[in-house]
Amino acid sequence: MVTKAVSNPKAVVIGLDGLEPTIVESMLEAGLLPNFKKLRESGGYSRLRTTYPAQTPVAWSSFATGVNPGGHGIFDFICRDPQNYMPGMALSRFEKPKSFFGSAKLVNRRRGVPFWQTLAKQGVPSTVLRCPCTYPPDPGEGTVLAGVGVPDIRGGQGTGSFYTRDRSVKAREFEHVIQLDAGNELTTRLIGPRNTKTNPISDLVIELKVRIDSAARKVRFEVTGSPAVEVAEGSWSSWVKVQFKMSALQIIGGQVRFHVPHIAPDFAFYVSPINFDPDNPFFPISAPPVYAQELQQMIGPYATLGMAEDHTGLENERIDETAFLNQSYGVFDEREKMMLAELDRCSEGFFFILFDTPDRMQHMLWRFRDKDHPRYEPDKAARFGPEIEEMYKACDRVVGKVLERVDDNTLLIVLSDHGMGTFRRSFDTNSWLVEQGLLTLKAGAKPSLDVDFGQVDWSKSSAYCMGLGGIYLNLRGREAQGIVAPGAEAERVSNAIMSGLPQAIDPKTQLHAIDSVSPRSAIYSGPFASESPDLLVNFNPGFRVSWQSTVGHFAGELFEDNMRCWSGDHIFNPAAMPGILLMNRPIGGPNPASPNPHIMDLAPTILKFLNVRPSTPLEGTSLI
Repeated sequence: MVTKAVSNPKAVVIGLDGLEPTIVESMLEAGLLPNFKKLRESGGYSRLRTTYPAQTPVAWSSFATGVNPGGHGIFDFICRDPQNYMPGMALSRFEKPKSFFGSAKLVNRRRGVPFWQTLAKQGVPSTVLRCPCTYPPDPGEGTVLAGVGVPDIRGGQGTGSFYTRDRSVKAREFEHVIQLDAGNELTTRLIGPRNTKTNPISDLVIELKVRIDSAARKVRFEVTGSPAVEVAEGSWSSWVKVQFKMSALQIIGGQVRFHVPHIAPDFAFYVSPINFDPDNPFFPISAPPVYAQELQQMIGPYATLGMAEDHTGLENERIDETAFLNQSYGVFDEREKMMLAELDRCSEGFFFILFDTPDRMQHMLWRFRDKDHPRYEPDKAARFGPEIEEMYKACDRVVGKVLERVDDNTLLIVLSDHGMGTFRRSFDTNSWLVEQGLLTLKAGAKPSLDVDFGQVDWSKSSAYCMGLGGIYLNLRGREAQGIVAPGAEAERVSNAIMSGLPQAIDPKTQLHAIDSVSPRSAIYSGPFASESPDLLVNFNPGFRVSWQSTVGHFAGELFEDNMRCWSGDHIFNPAAMPGILLMNRPIGGPNPASPNPHIMDLAPTILKFLNVRPSTPLEGTSLI
């Protein structure tokens, strides 16, 4: 590493979401990650223990606050409402107006104190780009651009639109399907935000004109109020600004990208989820609010959606793997531009940026590196199997650019929040609870795809699954129709689940799906621990909770092949899903013989390096 003139203390953290240690270590050994190697030789490398569960919002919240999930209140992407047993988003919520003339308030569900708030109170500058669970950003936390948790313009986590002349095409998950007429000059509509002021709630739309040039293999798109763009077949457009009129005094701005998968023989095109426009987001996505606009002036338009890589478009087969890769690398390049722009003007304090793309790419492409995966496709494996390693190389190149910009008075940390593995078979936890007599359906109903919690007889049910592995007891006095008495009865039900689930054997593979089940008391502590699931299911690698149980539904079978493109995952036993840690300082601590460092150790490490005392108790231990 090049030695530069000593400056004020500075801590730089590069988050590479989902980097898997076994891949990193094998590529290091093969000499394919030269900048990772430089960093390891100047300091150290270790596997990094993650949170329970091993989920992006949970782990990065513990990174930010230095406490376990019981201290910050984020336990999953999904939470449940004990009053109606329905799923909801766990990362943010709306508060109703306190008066007739008031307005709804958006609240970040992550509690605890992020360490950059402590830095701000001590006058130490910080810039935090795209850290999960920072939406909406709180004032007084330095400069922040929110990450995972930022919705699209409709309030969801990514709703795209597919335009086609095929009348047989039906909408799939999280998308609109719009039918097109014949001809080369078309007028259709772009579906925008929901208009909550109408009854029933309607969609705001604007006109979209389309002109097809079959000879040139191009399509021209013109949205009302924006310059037209031309898109070549197989390509993506640049960002296009759009505006929707909510009322005479309220305009909602957004931005989209167009993709044309094919012009002939069957013309179709795809429109990305409508992102907030950094110039004028409907809700603040940065702190200070004007920062999002300033950043756009520095680097140009950029994705603002929390899950910016368009995995849903690929899952719904509206875009192919090549289009997904091109869009994902576009997000990666935007993130790199952000990083370089801010690093070049960061002279002291703290800087953080998260690259989410490695995680999303592995989720969608893992099937091409696992010959035993049910969605393995030999004809595509040669093309797309190596793409994960190519992304790791891209991450290494980013680290190389960071190394050029640090000096001897800079602490450089590169980490991933968890690892990644194959997801071959799903397990429908709610169906298992039915089999065990712990979840009872109304007369005549059986677990199937068309059955949800509306068919549950809660007066006879003791437990239910919600979220990516959590199980809740139907507790009396907590759930609206709870029947399980706190104390001995709750312990009996919990013990039945903890002893029974690990015995579940997949008839196809003859493998145990579940390693163990952890009670809340064994893994969480702190003021918000009571908000967590009562039990956490620790799946063995290869198995994961079904998509249906995650949202309060039922699958057709107890065990099923995972036939989705989403083929890599990390919602397994967290002990098997560590991340990675690289530092340009030796990775130490008071007990070098202790287990691998934990993601909670990073907050006290950074505070110590910057000579700032924690403002609240931290569970982690400084590694320097």
